[in-house]
This record gives sequence, C-alpha cells and structure tokens, in this order.
Amino acid sequence: MVAATDVSFLVGGETFSAHKCVLEARSPAFVAELFTGDTTTRGCIRIDDMPAQVFKTLLHFIYTDSLPEMNEQEESLMAEHLLAAADRFDLPELKLICEDILSSEINENTVTRILDLAIQHRCETLHDACIEFLEDHPALDAVMAADDGSLLEHVAKSCPELLKDLCADWCDDGSIEIDMVMCT
Repeated sequence: MVAATDVSFLVGGETFSAHKCVLEARSPAFVAELFTGDTTTRGCIRIDDMPAQVFKTLLHFIYTDSLPEMNEQEESLMAEHLLAAADRFDLPELKLICEDILSSEINENTVTRILDLAIQHRCETLHDACIEFLEDHPALDAVMAADDGSLLEHVAKSCPELLKDLCADWCDDGSIEIDMVMCT
C-alpha cells in the first residue's frame, strides 16, 4: 500500500499531491528548488511558471519512468515543455525521451525552434539532429525559403560554429560562390 502523500502543489489552478521521498529520490534538484524560498501557500507549493498538464505529465514520469499515452500532436508539444522541465529539475532520462520525440519532428518548419530548444537546454543529441538536417542543402534551401530571413542571424548568434561549418560546406561543394560568403 502506498503511503499517504505529504506534499501538495498548486499549478495552474489545479492541486497535485505527491510523496516528497519519491520526488527527492528521482530528482534532488526538484526538491532543492521547490522546497526552499517563498513558494508555499497554505501548505501547498505554488508553481506559477508551468502549465498544469505539463506538471501532471512530469509527475507521471517521476512516478512511472514513462510518459502517459498521447496523440502525436500532443506528444510533440508536450515534449517541448517537458524538455524545459527535465533540464530545470535534472531528469536526464526524461530529457533523452524528449530529445528523441523532438528529433522525429524536425522539418523545414520546426528546425529553427527545435535548434533553439537544443541550445537553450544543452541537448547535444537534439542539436546534432538539427545540424544534420541543416547540412542537407535541399532541406536548408527549404528552411531558408520558409524563414523570414532570421535563421542565419539566429544561427550566427546562438551557434556561430554552425554558421562557419555551413559556410565551409557550401564553399566546398560549390553551392555558393566564395565571394558571397559573409564573414562576421
């Protein structure tokens, strides 16, 4: 029989109950962040910066080491939110699951957003998947055609080494003339 819960969370207007010992065992960072400071209200720990459904899914993972059943669209959107939570609460297994889900979602319309997530949350595997996608010149052409012109600026700011590598690849295979390469 499962012991009574000993901690409650107020997230997005919903209350969730949990076991502090389970949270601590799975994520010491979770406990360190949430059980310090001024986040309690009437015995509940208030989390204001996370949607209730994301927190519910996070707790599900902490207790079961798996994600609940979701349709493909829900899973992709949830993976973006969970990636941030996994990074925040130091849950490397959840982070890898989210990276895997997001890697399968990389296309011309999503690569910029997913690359930004990979950089922001230090996801090497996801970052590499985005780079591999961008190094495919037809894919990059499609991304550039769909982009508002900010992709190269984004890449230059967030990942200058990538821009250097892409320019070198373009020059090596004759995709662009050498005098068209802009140096920063």
